[in-house]
Amino acid sequence: MTSPIGDVLLVLRRAAGMTQEELADRGGITQAALSRYENNMREPDDETAERLAAALKVTPRFLRNDFRMRGAVAADAHMRRQRTAKPSEWKRAEAKVNELRMHSTFLLNRVQLHPTHHVLQADPLDTPPQDAARQQRAAWNMPIGPVRDLTAWIESAGVIVVEQDLATTRIDGMSQWAGDHAIILLNAHAPTDRKRLTLAHELGHLVMHSNHQDEDVEEQANAFAGEFLMPEHIIRPQLRTLTLGKLADLKQEWQVSMQALIERAFHLGRLTANQRTTLYKQMTHRGWRKNEPDSARLPPETPRLAGSVGRSLADAGLTDEEIHVLVGVADNKTSPFIPPPEGLHPVPNH
Repeated sequence: MTSPIGDVLLVLRRAAGMTQEELADRGGITQAALSRYENNMREPDDETAERLAAALKVTPRFLRNDFRMRGAVAADAHMRRQRTAKPSEWKRAEAKVNELRMHSTFLLNRVQLHPTHHVLQADPLDTPPQDAARQQRAAWNMPIGPVRDLTAWIESAGVIVVEQDLATTRIDGMSQWAGDHAIILLNAHAPTDRKRLTLAHELGHLVMHSNHQDEDVEEQANAFAGEFLMPEHIIRPQLRTLTLGKLADLKQEWQVSMQALIERAFHLGRLTANQRTTLYKQMTHRGWRKNEPDSARLPPETPRLAGSVGRSLADAGLTDEEIHVLVGVADNKTSPFIPPPEGLHPVPNH
């Protein structure tokens, strides 16, 4: 009987950005031996597993845990990325979200979340994405108009949001269900407006695509995000006679990018194709397609749910060592589930 340790090794190695040769060297084994372990052709003995766990900064128990993985990446993972993203980049991003899924599953088997809301489930074959977005807003009893602190709303439904350096600007984020909770991984270096659009896009995947996959899933998630962040009945009258100046003002009000507003106006029939092209040309001339103005003025949003789990454990009297064991990480590894030492605060990435 094969062990699931091979899939776990592969995910952790990719998430750490290590080659097989590098991990094998740190684990004191040959690259050929590691390859056999990752392909579940052989199982490492306890001493070797301990060295590999130490090299990957996880506990041996975590390394040997049966996460019931369907290969290195679960089938229901979704990624928001540019077409130019390199395979090495998206494979590492996939590994990072899987690493988060494994750690959250490992921890939440022992600790309970208590969400005040829940993520709806909708079949896009029966429910158009725009309707699904309206239903989700209604289920959360959200105020009409712009969404303030989208991160907090999503975390209130038990979705663990984590920001990490993805070592590329070509990947915005990923999402994945992990049993009865979900994970959203965001690129820490994206501006706030882009993070918010990615959050809404990934929420669309969680709502509509846990059991449904087809070639239209990205368009469906985009349509969900557009309606969720910019409800048609509220924003439509504001999208009349758009100029760059008006777009800049609407950006601050709705906390979305100027480009997202252009796309929303186009899809709602408030811009013709020629008008849309003209606005994009004007933005390109000013260098705004890559760096929009005043993004730094938008209020930053900070994920808090993962850290609150660790803080609640500390408040309950658990030591740092005990919390690391519950999360499955070595004491020399940072984790979003482990609060920083007292007096230290994480520096936000913007």
